[in-house]
Amino acid sequence: MIKKFRKKPVTIEAIQWTGKNLSEIDNFVGGSIANKGTILIIHTLEGDMEASIGDYIIRGVNGEFYPCKPDIFDKTYEEVT
Repeated sequence: MIKKFRKKPVTIEAIQWTGKNLSEIDNFVGGSIANKGTILIIHTLEGDMEASIGDYIIRGVNGEFYPCKPDIFDKTYEEVT
């Protein structure tokens, strides 16, 4: 039987890669990135993933990090004030 499910509301922390904030991102992820010019290599639980300028770097609910494209980020998250 097919059922419908809704994502639980979870608050995450994220930072957007601008190409000019490498040290801020490095501090956020605790050094688990590599810089290849405009591309960041994020060491994730699923292996290394690339983040381009404009992508968000998200800290997940278990402290893991992963990149997210801006269009998906905007559809999935809203800022907590």
